[in-house]
Amino acid sequence: MLLGRVGAIAANGFREVIRDRILYFIGFFALLMVIALRLLPQISVGADEKILLDLSLGGIGLLGAVVAIFVGTGLINKEIEKRTVLVLIPKPITRAELMIGKHLGLSAVLIVLVTVMGIIGFGLLSLNGIDYPVGSIALSLIYLIIELSLLVAVALLFGVFTSSILATLLSFGVYLVGHFSRDLLELGNLSDNPNVKALTETLYLILPDLSRLNFRNEAVYALLPDTTQLLSNAVYGIIYTILLLTIATLIFSRRQF
Repeated sequence: MLLGRVGAIAANGFREVIRDRILYFIGFFALLMVIALRLLPQISVGADEKILLDLSLGGIGLLGAVVAIFVGTGLINKEIEKRTVLVLIPKPITRAELMIGKHLGLSAVLIVLVTVMGIIGFGLLSLNGIDYPVGSIALSLIYLIIELSLLVAVALLFGVFTSSILATLLSFGVYLVGHFSRDLLELGNLSDNPNVKALTETLYLILPDLSRLNFRNEAVYALLPDTTQLLSNAVYGIIYTILLLTIATLIFSRRQF
């Protein structure tokens, strides 16, 4: 594997996604924040600052997830459906390089997206005199990027062997279950049915625990976990992403075109 080829694929993917009207998400987020800053102080009593912080982080996370899933499922699937993959395969590019390059390209777009939306959102909050823990917020956005990178790997995995619509639905399913996997496990422990308990434990082991990368609620109150837990959660997210990309590459390498 040559880093130059991976970098070229990532750069090309980055430009392709940026051109695909992805920056409209930034304008939508800015409009949402301006409307919230106008309306919330009038309808909430004393809690508008915390609500605005939650809204800012929640909006960035949700819009980032939408981009990661909708664009991620089409990165490889679009090449397959349009048969452009037939042009790429004969070239001196391995399928692993193509997969990793596509992932890095979209991950770079998400880094830009999260960074710009973070600057806009919290810049507007600062202009309106709202205080917030800068360090905790910044750290939560870094973990959001790790979460979105993992979500891109999930979307790529489903995109290499299913249709775009089914891959999108499955990816959203993983996103939703991943954020409630601990609650699902607790629900299984409360059940008297051993089959339900076994099912919830299996789902918890197989599906990514995205709650380990979600510190947005804690960041609002500057109550982040200790350094050891933060590092272990980051390593968890990175290793899980690598595992998903490996599985996706293996499946993609077995496909015949």
